Amino acid sequence: MIELTITEYFNDVTNRLPDEAYRVLRALYDGGKMNKEELSLTSNLKRTVLDHVIMQLYALGLVDVSSEGKSKILHWAKII
Repeated sequence: MIELTITEYFNDVTNRLPDEAYRVLRALYDGGKMNKEELSLTSNLKRTVLDHVIMQLYALGLVDVSSEGKSKILHWAKII
């Protein structure tokens, strides 16, 4: 079993993320909080692909999801 530090782990994870993930992260970085519709248009991703990418980024702790009414709002995770 190979032991990695947390920094090494996240560096390796970022090398395995699909290009779509970078587009989502860039859109959130440049545009701030967005709902899924805005994020889909800004990152130029279909909603089905966007939903899959969001789940990957959420599982890694890179984005957070909050609710405002019936809308899901996506934003950068506050990483300490």
